[in-house]
Amino acid sequence: MAGTLIIKKLNSLMKRIILAFIFISSFCSAQLKQGIWRGVLSLNPQKQLELPFNFEIKTIKGKHQLIIHNAQERIVVDETILKKDSFNFKMPIFDTEFRTRVIGDTALTGVWINHTKKENNTIAFTAEYGNSMRFPFVPGKANNFYDGRWEVTFSHGQADSSKAIGLFKNVNGSAYIHGTFLTETGDYRFLEGMIHSGKLYLSCFDGSHAFLFIAENNGEEINKADFYSGATGHDDWVGKRNNSFELQDPESLTYLKDPNQKIEFSFYNAKNQKISLSDAKYKNKVVIVQVMGSWCPNCMDESAYLSDVYKRYSKKGLEVIALAYERTTDKERAKTNLTRLTKRFNIGYEILLTGFTGKEKASESLPFLNKVMAFPTTIILDKQHKVHTIYTGFSGPATGKAYEEYTLKTEKLISELLTKK
Repeated sequence: MAGTLIIKKLNSLMKRIILAFIFISSFCSAQLKQGIWRGVLSLNPQKQLELPFNFEIKTIKGKHQLIIHNAQERIVVDETILKKDSFNFKMPIFDTEFRTRVIGDTALTGVWINHTKKENNTIAFTAEYGNSMRFPFVPGKANNFYDGRWEVTFSHGQADSSKAIGLFKNVNGSAYIHGTFLTETGDYRFLEGMIHSGKLYLSCFDGSHAFLFIAENNGEEINKADFYSGATGHDDWVGKRNNSFELQDPESLTYLKDPNQKIEFSFYNAKNQKISLSDAKYKNKVVIVQVMGSWCPNCMDESAYLSDVYKRYSKKGLEVIALAYERTTDKERAKTNLTRLTKRFNIGYEILLTGFTGKEKASESLPFLNKVMAFPTTIILDKQHKVHTIYTGFSGPATGKAYEEYTLKTEKLISELLTKK
């Protein structure tokens, strides 16, 4: 009897241990291998059209962190949650996120969700550990055909065709290549890829841009090329070498309807305080007005730049006011997105919520301008708040020389305006 009782007690104890183990295990998260990963967005499964990018996973103070690679760019993603077999992470600044399931510790499967879009805002995503190849091709011999400056035409032969400058550079003389496109409304940021069997492959993923470029040549020109953007965007393009080709002057595209008019506006900040250009804070100050949105990658690049400029010149009399045209009419969501942008770049200047979305509404809300044709649009005012220049678009760090020239020119102008009475 005693032996039977002991066995029953042991069985009961074992059951409790097993249940406790199951209970604890249910709250334990899967683990992810640290190191390099290859991610893939499935743009069109039927056509096997995939947009690849690479990222690292690190563990910082017990929390997983991603670092996305696009050529020289590194994007740190630290808003991550690993719970049970789910790994979800929000992209910095942009209102997009990944929701994935962990398979073992070397694979992820799930979706990328773009909350700024109402339709076709979800794309299937997979990732595997240990694969550093961006495109699934074995590198061939060095090919410098695409290296250089190109005159590019998007939507070639169509009524809505547009011009761009393609800048491509072989990496250390290899088959790998970095590049970007400059347009009259901004640049395509950091593109990375390779040349395989004579074709050019480039991609970029930064949380907003999901770009894929594939191009062929006839030995002299880029004669057949495709540009895919997200789940549904597609355009064709062609290119020819042209070292002297230039786009329209970005300071000529948006202008004052009345050249002698002084501008004025009033909008509210995140604290619900009404801010006007005529406020005492801005009196006798050089002011940069940034027409932007937190969803806009070029605006992100410009915000990073202007944040630094503001820190260096604010004590000398410079002010910056950003007018935010968000892709949501939800005021609280807009505030959240702008707060993330502010924290990311430690922005010290005012960002005002206009409550409007899109270029047409931006134009309506700023009736002194002929039009707003791009985000960002940058207006530089002298101390009397007379418009000195209006710059359409922004050539960011990926453009190299164009970015350097823009920053030098802008800071020279700021210095000149600050010294004038």
